[in-house]
Amino acid sequence: MVIYDTIKKYSETFNNKTLHPLINLVDLNKSNELVRTKFTLNFYAIIIKETNCGDIRYGNKYYDYSEGSVVFFSPNQIITNEPEGELHQPYGTALIFHPDIIRGTSLGKQIHEYSFFGYQSSEALHLSDREREIVNHCFENIATEISQNIDRHSKKLIVANLELLLKYCSRFYDRQFITRENANQGIIERFETLLNNYIFSEKLKTEGLPSVAYFADELHLSANYFGDLIKKETGKSALEFIHLKLLEAAKEKILDTTKSVSEVAYELGFKHPQHFTRLFKQKIGVSPNEFRGLN
Repeated sequence: MVIYDTIKKYSETFNNKTLHPLINLVDLNKSNELVRTKFTLNFYAIIIKETNCGDIRYGNKYYDYSEGSVVFFSPNQIITNEPEGELHQPYGTALIFHPDIIRGTSLGKQIHEYSFFGYQSSEALHLSDREREIVNHCFENIATEISQNIDRHSKKLIVANLELLLKYCSRFYDRQFITRENANQGIIERFETLLNNYIFSEKLKTEGLPSVAYFADELHLSANYFGDLIKKETGKSALEFIHLKLLEAAKEKILDTTKSVSEVAYELGFKHPQHFTRLFKQKIGVSPNEFRGLN
């Protein structure tokens, strides 16, 4: 596996000059042919890749935007460039920046909120003409800033433009979730089916409480993308959605007076009955015993 531990190493691999030790705009088209291999970065990367409408699928649908796709990588994420071992000509533009350049800034404190850095490549952002213009403009502003002599304003301006770019990407992802509403609805339905099957089978007893990561994996999505999709489609986080379904099943079980609340908790996959009681009271408004008494 290739480890790109510095901005300089990544830039030089693709035959680009290093204009700043902590951030650079890399023209991948300048590269010679490279062997496809696994690699990891010690920094963030935002890469625009050219696509043609209909050439690549997004899930079961063809891309409906043809002005390029944007993929996001966070530090230490392992990336597989398939098929491994094959020669290929890199293409596109990569904006790479080290965590040190945003450390201590508002962006540094909020970078975790941009969850798309944890998406898979298949969950890329696909741009319209106008969106591509905006992203290019942000790239150009950053390139201009890192191409000139560094002064006391450089870091603030670079970080401000980075933050602006990420805010636009958040907006464009919101648009993408909306334009793929039909495809997303299919994912929601499959999620509900998987969740119901999990709750009303023996899995709660054998596997314990279902996790967000479990359903994301079953649906072949990254946990971040899956969580964002559920939130945008239902208004609830994926964990809240799971808890609500679980508590609906709990209500039925609690009405069976032959079982204690602890037995119900264990049947629902809770290791500690007090955790179940706390969650039930928090979401339903009364304790399990009080709910049983009222009904």
